[in-house]
Amino acid sequence: MMTLFVAPSAARGLLLFVAAIVGCARTRDRADTMQLAGDSVPVLVGAGDVADCRTDGAYFTAKLLDSIRGTVFVAGDAGYATKKNPNPFLTCYAMTWGRHRARTRPAPGNHDYSDGGPDRYFDYFGDRAGPRGAGYYSYDLGTWHVLALNTTIEIDSGSAQDAWMRKDLEANLGRCTVAYMHHPRFSSGPHLEQGRVIRLWKTLASYGVSVAIAGHDHIYERFAPLDADGKPDSVNGVRQFVAGTGGADRYTFRDLLPGSEVHSGDAYGVLKLSLLSGRYQWEFIPVEQDGFRDRGESPCHVTHAAG
Repeated sequence: MMTLFVAPSAARGLLLFVAAIVGCARTRDRADTMQLAGDSVPVLVGAGDVADCRTDGAYFTAKLLDSIRGTVFVAGDAGYATKKNPNPFLTCYAMTWGRHRARTRPAPGNHDYSDGGPDRYFDYFGDRAGPRGAGYYSYDLGTWHVLALNTTIEIDSGSAQDAWMRKDLEANLGRCTVAYMHHPRFSSGPHLEQGRVIRLWKTLASYGVSVAIAGHDHIYERFAPLDADGKPDSVNGVRQFVAGTGGADRYTFRDLLPGSEVHSGDAYGVLKLSLLSGRYQWEFIPVEQDGFRDRGESPCHVTHAAG
């Protein structure tokens, strides 16, 4: 075996050269993530299914967030408790996505409610997670209205959350609106269609919400705009993204559902939405610089009184 000797001074030069190359690559990647919209455009960026202490995916997706401005969303399952890490919010999450906590607005998932209930989730995120015990709330980003929903608790017609959601949407008619939650209405991943959110989906569609984001299945999938019954509706339908790509082990696909336009089960990454006036741009940004990407643009449609 031949051993290559590099003098210390040459080694330092080599390291500086490599660092320069890496720095240029990072600069180009950062520019790629920002080119769709200017710095004044509100940005919503994030994913679901994040900090599982048994993988290092959240470490890499958190590094993506380091170079992307805007409001960070979590589409449920921020932390996965294990016997070795009973409070993942103070360990795995805090060490990765936790450095963005001040700009994070999470929605809870089923793992956030497991192993003793949601107290650790609400303790960690505080008022950033909405009213304690409820976990659903809304806020504005530029001209857009944003709903963070809790699909882990009661969401059927007549529930407190359903009543709140309808009242909130009524108070914000005429706005382009995006909602995020944990359980998707549609998914080609192993969890398939989630019957528990049928009523929620019908409410979103009946009011003309433009975009819905979910996790739960550890995949990326983009659907065409769909109506209240899941049929294509290019004019008033809700476009759903499944972005369970925050760091937990990735899933494989089953049969693709009708309306599925783009999908990948191989990539960790984050979904970035640029919320412009009257339209939005989406971009799935992968951990691997040359990995799977998805980007596009669509007009939004403003909310209206439920039909």
